Amino acid sequence: MTLHEIIELPDEGITLSDGTRLSARIWRPADGRPVPAILEYLPYRKRDGTCARDALTHPYFAARGYACIRVDMRGSGDSEGLMEDEYAPQEQADALEVIDWLAAQLWCDGNVGMMGISWGGFNALQVAALDPAPLKAIITLCSTVDRFADDIHYKGGCLLSENLGWGGTMWSYSSRPPDPALVGDKWRDMWLERLESLPFLAAKWLEHQSRDAYWQHGSVSEDYSAIKAATLAVGGWGDAYKNAVPALVRNLSAPAKGIIGPWVHKYPHFAVPEPRIGFLQEALRWWDKWLKGIETGVEDDPDLRYYLMDGVRPATWYEHRPGRWIAMSRDPGEVPVQRLPFGRGRSLGDGGAELSEIISSIQTTGYAGGEYCAIWLGPELPGDQRRDDSLSICFDSAPIAADMDIVGAPAVRLRLMSDKPQGQIAVRLCHVHPDGASTRITWGVLNLAHRDSAAAPQPMPVGEEVGLTLQLDQIAYRLPAGHRLRVSISNAYWPMVWPAPEQAMLTLTGGYLDLPVRPTAEHDEWQFETPDAADPWVTRTLREASNSRVTKTDHGTGYMTLMIEDDFGEIEDADHGLITGTIARERWVIHPDDPTSAVGETSWTQTLRRGDWSVRTEASTRMWSDATHFHLRARIEAYEGGTLLHARDEEPQIIRNCL
Repeated sequence: MTLHEIIELPDEGITLSDGTRLSARIWRPADGRPVPAILEYLPYRKRDGTCARDALTHPYFAARGYACIRVDMRGSGDSEGLMEDEYAPQEQADALEVIDWLAAQLWCDGNVGMMGISWGGFNALQVAALDPAPLKAIITLCSTVDRFADDIHYKGGCLLSENLGWGGTMWSYSSRPPDPALVGDKWRDMWLERLESLPFLAAKWLEHQSRDAYWQHGSVSEDYSAIKAATLAVGGWGDAYKNAVPALVRNLSAPAKGIIGPWVHKYPHFAVPEPRIGFLQEALRWWDKWLKGIETGVEDDPDLRYYLMDGVRPATWYEHRPGRWIAMSRDPGEVPVQRLPFGRGRSLGDGGAELSEIISSIQTTGYAGGEYCAIWLGPELPGDQRRDDSLSICFDSAPIAADMDIVGAPAVRLRLMSDKPQGQIAVRLCHVHPDGASTRITWGVLNLAHRDSAAAPQPMPVGEEVGLTLQLDQIAYRLPAGHRLRVSISNAYWPMVWPAPEQAMLTLTGGYLDLPVRPTAEHDEWQFETPDAADPWVTRTLREASNSRVTKTDHGTGYMTLMIEDDFGEIEDADHGLITGTIARERWVIHPDDPTSAVGETSWTQTLRRGDWSVRTEASTRMWSDATHFHLRARIEAYEGGTLLHARDEEPQIIRNCL
């Protein structure tokens, strides 16, 4: 293939109908001939936040005959305006205007694709559901089809602590100013306007504790038929967002394919754990087919390509996961389901029985769960589950006679009674090694008030037996011969899940596991090309990055604390000289006997400087709760050259609603 010479525009203005100027960074062939456009549309700052991955990705496509456009959305980076919320109607309306603007450019042939990971993967789906005429194809990575059930807010109706964690992240991310080198002297006015209107998203999200219209907006599961664009969906088993991939492939009427590898929350051409894949080559095949009409054979690829991970010993981080690639159809009935009942002696699969198992976990159950969304490349994955298992009710199988390939979403059916109207249940499927080590395979949680409906939760009937089902996350995992399968059940899972308002005692009277077991894969059923990319971002490191995750127990008071520090280092852009530095800290505290003792705290320091210009923001959040309310506190401080320029506090209180 003959590669195009490309040009890069660091700050192309896109003026919206209300006069707001969005800032775009564009890579496109230098000859100016019309080509398709590929849009990535984010609040994460093209000038400094996403430079590393942008450098690897967008010039690659541009050199192969595409115009690539990375837009800072309204109120972020170097764009004007103010951000209201994530996935707000204004955000989507702006995207439609951007797409129309792209299609009208002389260097665009009128065909547009949209791609992105996480926020960009979400809004690629949401914009596709609005069906703008120029948008012919999307590539969505690490995204969701259901904003309530499968994002960082509520899982199974349980409040994820990540609601505060990511809320604190956005409180900090959105507090940074534009770059004066691009926007000129108005940078300070833009910054102050941004700081004064900055939404405290953690509180906004917490005001919607059931699946109401707020969450239905932007959830493409409401109407899959609205998406007409050809959709390539990508996820990672080490990431929080993998369930969307089979959901999209199985529900879209538009052309759709899915890939899930062993990765955390990263693009697959530089993700870990390895093996990485030639993602950019796969994406190019997708774009060439659906934006240029070139026959690349993508429509004949397997519907789903999964990396079947070999069962390995538990670790909080892996550089590589052994396994193989398997090919799947979109038919969920392709994989037979084995029903394994819970039996006497806490057995699994030996025949069902009437049970009377008490589940009343201490509040520190769950410390081995790792991060909800592994993203910062520290020790974030679930480690050895033995401690959490010891605080839970466990049902173990006999050692299996032959390798077992678990492929799909296991489901657990439970019959139980509660002595309180509010409560939660956490279920983990684990791989138990011959020496007792326990690796978490997949998991799920459920707010008992959401057992029948996430839109209309109802308290548990006290003392009455209730049947309920938990759908665990999708997975592809090989349990080795001679090892055991374990179902581990608790009614606390801190700090992943915020505690119920009071300690409940559950009585488990019966249940079973429905396990999707695929015939054993003998070899790789698909092969990807090795990773390729454009030249990396050129920087100078001024402070090395580091990650720390430490659990501390105060043996005098009994309080247990998880302390996280992610120092992203400080680097200088070799091209325009902007120096950026970031340090993030989190602290999660609880007493084992008191669910109302839970406290979460985040603090972020952001610095930007160039020459004699320097700014810093300090963003902190805190959350605690009692039996009736959630209490939050947030503070933002902005400094110019060491002088405090702006400070603001938020202290909302929010009533608990079946949570």
